[in-house]
Amino acid sequence: MTDQQPGSADTPGTAGTAASEPDVDSGAPQVPNAHNTAKLAVVVGALGVVFGDIGTSPIYTLQTVFNPEDPHPVPVSDNNVFGVVSLIFWSVMIIVTVTYILLAMHADNDGEGGVMALITLLRRWRSTHPNRRAAAVLASVGLFGASLFFGDGMITPAISVLSAVEGLKVVEPSLTDYVVPITAVIIIVLFMVQRRGTETVGRVFGPVMIGWFTVIGACGIVGIAEHPKILEALSPTYALGFLAGHFHIAFFALAAIVLAVTGAEALYADMGHFGRRAISRGWLFLVLPACTLSYLGQGALILKDHSNISSPFFLLIPGWGRLPLVLLATAATVIASQAVITGAYSVASQAAQLGYLPRLRVAHTSATTMGQIYVPFVNWLLFVSVLTLIFAFRSSAALAYAYGMTVTGTISITTLLFFYVAHYRWNVPKWLIALGAIPLLSVDLLFIAANLTKLVHGAWLPLLIALTAFTIMTTWQRGRQVVTAERERAEGSLQEFIDQLAAGKMTVRTVPGTAIFLNRGGTSAPLALRANVQHNEVRHEHVVIVAIETEPVPRVPEDQRVTVNDLGYGDDGITHVTIKFGYMESPDVPAALALLDPSATEGPIDLDNASYFLSKIELRRGKAPTMAGWRKQLFLATSHITADAAEFFGLPRDRTVIIGSHIEV
Repeated sequence: MTDQQPGSADTPGTAGTAASEPDVDSGAPQVPNAHNTAKLAVVVGALGVVFGDIGTSPIYTLQTVFNPEDPHPVPVSDNNVFGVVSLIFWSVMIIVTVTYILLAMHADNDGEGGVMALITLLRRWRSTHPNRRAAAVLASVGLFGASLFFGDGMITPAISVLSAVEGLKVVEPSLTDYVVPITAVIIIVLFMVQRRGTETVGRVFGPVMIGWFTVIGACGIVGIAEHPKILEALSPTYALGFLAGHFHIAFFALAAIVLAVTGAEALYADMGHFGRRAISRGWLFLVLPACTLSYLGQGALILKDHSNISSPFFLLIPGWGRLPLVLLATAATVIASQAVITGAYSVASQAAQLGYLPRLRVAHTSATTMGQIYVPFVNWLLFVSVLTLIFAFRSSAALAYAYGMTVTGTISITTLLFFYVAHYRWNVPKWLIALGAIPLLSVDLLFIAANLTKLVHGAWLPLLIALTAFTIMTTWQRGRQVVTAERERAEGSLQEFIDQLAAGKMTVRTVPGTAIFLNRGGTSAPLALRANVQHNEVRHEHVVIVAIETEPVPRVPEDQRVTVNDLGYGDDGITHVTIKFGYMESPDVPAALALLDPSATEGPIDLDNASYFLSKIELRRGKAPTMAGWRKQLFLATSHITADAAEFFGLPRDRTVIIGSHIEV
């Protein structure tokens, strides 16, 4: 196999800064209209990417709560309708508005948000943290949260598109048998076009979602107008009364009510792309009002006729408008699916950069927009998984049992990590932390408990997916540590090797040209360099040893990209260069080397004709008790998906030389 990514993911970085915003408020003086237009464009962009998942929740949430086929059905009565609608509204307010918008989005890693950002913050502080064990445990908890996101990436496209296409059953009941095949075709097309990127389609995502929120809000107003008493459900007394007076019903209802907050993590995870302000404005001024109106309108419709629980979302609109609404809903759910798929690419890529997964082949699908990537392995894994879920569950109601667990798990982990970060990063007093954490975590744990009642009905699926992903990532991390230790032992000390060359203790002939050796770190000699000297008895006139480090920050400034070390000899033609990349960057070694000052490298480096040397490591199962036997097998199996090193690091393939070796784990 090709050697794993050089570098360490645990290199200390600078402390995080406050959440960064798109640069529309700084710089040269701007015309007010242009300034406002720029801010509006960012908000529109956020609407098209960030809110697709949570914005399509009204399609299936109330329908799922009152699903008569639920193993713990909620009886349809006026009191229960008021209680459920009130619980939905206040759950959204507490979890999305308070936990994410007001709190979590202030905890960032140089502007980036999400569980992965919190993990990297904990990794960054681990070496100096007063309680290293606690920080390490919480980082592992965060990694499990990231693992839950992979389950989310599989379930969201299936349940979202299914729920939209199920609107055909309301338009024409005879089309019921075509719902699953149509959904499958849409999913197939969606995944087939991923490799082309979303830059062009993405330009219309924002306007489509604005149209979506406008329509569902207007439909909700129509429903409210027929039964305005439903507005009383906005009072928290209905939610509290429902929980206190009918806990045996409300508790089980929470397993479906949590569907109203699906996609909340996306608001936090996409903060680096759009900024906290744009996301907050989009949520508070459009998405929250539209979704609230939709839920209230559906509640009013059910109060009018209890039989409307079969599909309250689509029944809100007159018959003539249902087919167009189905088409608009399908477009909105495809956008929601696209956002989650793209998020899965990003999480997998970041996990690989941080050493939790092997190098993955990453294709950049936009020449102008940072962060638009395509990861083939993740794409086809999701594709097969989503299709399997569609044909296995066959309805959004059945999938809802599985969906809630991923949402509640991720939200609870984010809340826990946020308050830990708030205490140690901002020195918030423990009493104030407890004042916020206890009620919010109590709400989260109540949702988790409710979803555990659906364990045998499908909630086991996301837990299985998350446990599988978590096991793979922790096994890879451990195996990588074993390989690194064994490799450093085989490579020997770099400084001793250079000293021996300088002292003439090795028979070696110098040939013209530049040789660049990629290495894991700065303390050991590259296997390829050692083999070249010991077996071929030759070295190049200019030798550059490159160590690549992944910093626990999203991006590294160009002026901090490279560091040069002459290894104690300023005239031997051998230079050590450390190149630093952020965990959200794709490493381009030639581009980084082009930043070098010739005066610091003992002469100019001929990058146009330089030869690149890589060590190809073949992994074998050894007898040493480094890991359990099954973990060794898992590590070896996972190693087969490692991307080609030359392609990953941007090396010219026609000038890349690979020298083989093997290591036992």
